[in-house]
Amino acid sequence: MSDTGTGTEAGPRPLPESAPGAPPASERAAPPRRSALRRARHPTSTAAAARIRSAGGAPGTDDGPPGLGSVLARAAAATAALTVLGSLLGLVRDQAIARYFGASEASDAFLIAWTVPEMAATVLIEDGMALLLVPAFSLALARRTAAPQDDARTEDPVRTLVAGTLPRLLALLAGGTALLIAGAPWVVGVLAPGLDDPRPAVDCTRITAVTVLTFGITGYFSAALRAHRSFLPPAGVYAAYNIGIIGMTLTLHSVWGVRAAAAGVAVGSLLMILTQLPAFLRLLPRRCRRTGPSRARRPRVTKNAAPLLGTAVLAPVVLFVVGRQSQVLVERFLASTLPAGAISHLNYAQKVAQMPMVLSLMICTVTFPVVARAMADGDRARARRRVERDLSLAATVVLLGAAAVLGYAPQIIEVLFQRGAFGPRDTAATAEVMRVYAAGLLGHCLVGALSRPFFSAGRPTWFPAFAMAAGLLVTAGAGYALTFRFGVNGIAAANALGISTTALLLLMGLGTRVVAIRVRTVVASLGRLAGAAGVAGAAGWAAAPAVTGPARSLATGCVLVPVVFLLAGLVLRAPEVVHLLALIRQRFSHGR
Repeated sequence: MSDTGTGTEAGPRPLPESAPGAPPASERAAPPRRSALRRARHPTSTAAAARIRSAGGAPGTDDGPPGLGSVLARAAAATAALTVLGSLLGLVRDQAIARYFGASEASDAFLIAWTVPEMAATVLIEDGMALLLVPAFSLALARRTAAPQDDARTEDPVRTLVAGTLPRLLALLAGGTALLIAGAPWVVGVLAPGLDDPRPAVDCTRITAVTVLTFGITGYFSAALRAHRSFLPPAGVYAAYNIGIIGMTLTLHSVWGVRAAAAGVAVGSLLMILTQLPAFLRLLPRRCRRTGPSRARRPRVTKNAAPLLGTAVLAPVVLFVVGRQSQVLVERFLASTLPAGAISHLNYAQKVAQMPMVLSLMICTVTFPVVARAMADGDRARARRRVERDLSLAATVVLLGAAAVLGYAPQIIEVLFQRGAFGPRDTAATAEVMRVYAAGLLGHCLVGALSRPFFSAGRPTWFPAFAMAAGLLVTAGAGYALTFRFGVNGIAAANALGISTTALLLLMGLGTRVVAIRVRTVVASLGRLAGAAGVAGAAGWAAAPAVTGPARSLATGCVLVPVVFLLAGLVLRAPEVVHLLALIRQRFSHGR
């Protein structure tokens, strides 16, 4: 199965390989050519690119105008700080749920209901809405740059885009929320047919259904702000979200039981909107004043505007995102047939194991508007360099985290969760699952990083949905074969196999369809980093029992694993590690 002929044009032929991170001389000599089809569809892109170049942004640079690299670095640092804060609050949230409900039927019921917010977050905040709207807002900004500045009758493209999409989106999401509330018993029956008492899960599902609407608004605001390179409010939404859950769980758990956590999800989702609302209102320009005959003309969305709600653009993104989140649906469906607590063990292990992935994808989140703007301007060479660099940086972060998870999973779970209703048996079961999950962390990271370039051009492309469907079939088949023999560990192994299949397909397909990345160079680099992570994880696994006390052992691992990872990467000549050590030596020599 390949891309359909719905407007998707093939990418350029692969460029000659050179040293990692160094663009060929031909790219530096002249800007890349664009096809006549792209100029016809986006007539303002040429003018926008010319204005950018005249402002100092040569096409051969990695990120556009001078100073943008430092802007992205500061944005990445601020986003990292807020992401870490949100992740820490997420751990406190999970600790509160584990403390009061442990790994029991009550926690399983809440997690079944939490499937709705998790799906909504993936579709409406993290992937779906961003993949649709960031390219659209980037194109609107390019048109604003190219528009005549002295024409008072010109409707601002950004305002036109918001007016044409936001009201329809709100109506659609409100209808979906109402249907989910009414159909909650059926939803729980489909998600977890093995529950003995589905009533708590049904109640929690009805409470959390509001996130379909609130997450949609949050995702819309986030995409618009990121396209305008305003990263702080979107990065803070999960901190606000987790504060709502923690507050409601702590104050109402004795009265409402596990339903208090579900109410916290609803309250936290409202806080996410309030976190971004002031910044979103500030980025909207005032409506232009019209005089004479033009006053009677009402603004409308032009035919060149991105058809965000059109089936041709919307369907591939939605199917891809739903397929990605369906990995979790398959897991919980299979785990519902196992003894009580299995769903909770999977959830705690997954939440902790994927923290390195969340931190690594923050890099791609910050740079995605740069890739989308480069594609809107037709600068495919700049987009390719940015994508290759993002893949290397994200893989370095996630593999270092995977090594720590492999080496110190029992100590991590014991320090974080072993208290109250969460006992040593739960710690051992969750740690085993988390180590299995670690094998798929690189796949999860690559899927998140590679999907963005596919949708950055604002054109319909079905290949990511095909790749995700193939991976989902692997997850379902392997899960069915492994669950009844290996239990929750078999489910986690099936997840790793499925997501790695999708990542491999996306990596092989990106270069021939959208951005001509150097696949062999990228694969070789990832292989060296994976080897270094394996060595570091094995060293941590062997050294962990030698230090008594989970906290002290984990503290030792925080030093041992990165040191072994860097040394192994240096021996294997991983380009990212070699470059990092060179920068460290350079800074040290300057400091002396």
